[in-house]
Amino acid sequence: MTINESNTNSRIWLSPPHMSGNEQEFIEEAFKHNWIAPLGPNVNGFENDIKTYLGQNIQVTVLSSGTAAIHLALILLGVKQDDEVICQTKTFVASVNPVKYLGAKPILVDSEEETWNLCPILLEKAIKDRINKGKKPKAIIAINLYGMPYKVQQIQEISNRYNIAVIEDSAEAFGSQVNNQKCGTFGDFSILSFNGNKIITTSGGGALISKNQTLKKKAVFLASQAKEDGIEYSHQTLGYNYRMSNISAGIGRGQMKVLDKHVALRRRNYEYYQKHLRAIKTIQFTQEPEGFYSNRWLSCVLVDSKETRDKLMNLLAKNNIEARPSWKPMHLQTLYKDAPSYLNGVSNKLYERGLCLPSGSNLSETDLKRITDLIISYFE
Repeated sequence: MTINESNTNSRIWLSPPHMSGNEQEFIEEAFKHNWIAPLGPNVNGFENDIKTYLGQNIQVTVLSSGTAAIHLALILLGVKQDDEVICQTKTFVASVNPVKYLGAKPILVDSEEETWNLCPILLEKAIKDRINKGKKPKAIIAINLYGMPYKVQQIQEISNRYNIAVIEDSAEAFGSQVNNQKCGTFGDFSILSFNGNKIITTSGGGALISKNQTLKKKAVFLASQAKEDGIEYSHQTLGYNYRMSNISAGIGRGQMKVLDKHVALRRRNYEYYQKHLRAIKTIQFTQEPEGFYSNRWLSCVLVDSKETRDKLMNLLAKNNIEARPSWKPMHLQTLYKDAPSYLNGVSNKLYERGLCLPSGSNLSETDLKRITDLIISYFE
């Protein structure tokens, strides 16, 4: 695999866009035929490209963001004001905000240590407790954090046992797999994100994955301002301006051609870090459980303390390298501090000691060496 060398003084970003050179072809075609709208050949083509890649009997609706996809999934599941939705506390806020959009209540559940994702034991405990309180949750939002799949089998068993739908948030996990099945196909609904920092990007955008054509038709209807059929502008249902543009979809079509390459390069980053930092006993790497395949969207490590994490981030920052703490849990956010929470301390530890290292698919070997040399120098 050829790795381009870069200027040793250049800025190294956490997860920058990485364009393939194929995107311009689709964009120029859209301009040529004046398809500058939230519909057109690229929209249909991008949806078909994703469907083909995921390889399951699913339907794809491309949208303006992954957040919009979660919002529509909740609506299609019938979530309304004062309903309860179980959410993983260890996540980015966009996974939880759509619950609040609907006036529903997030119920926050902590992580397990192996994948950093939703803890099946706590999940079942939370469901039983909410049922005992007279409020059975309407949905479970499960996250594939940093590209690592959640415990799909255990979560699905609990979903089936209590008849509660799962929304699979694969915003960070396009290209990840469990037992050779692609992430984005496990939930009753699943979502993808194509934000500028994701493994492939449309600048901004997302996708809703549903199980049949009827659900896709409903999603498109809601995402297109819920306009009724006919020439008149008639509306009986509250709709949203959530459809992806033909231009953005063209970028996505070009990016799909390099998705597997980007996954391989992100995994290469993780393997490089692991190889060159494994002698440092205070650094722990997340491992893939048997049958799991992570796209390694971000290479994340656990260090011995918050102090070490902060000092490493500051050292890298002084050398023009971006690193970040892992997501601050929702139960520690002012916005969600009063939400019912079922905690075991794992997400707090991951937040205080977790460090996300630069992970772009366009990192050079010079970049990776520069990063690891600095980290090694700190511990020396």
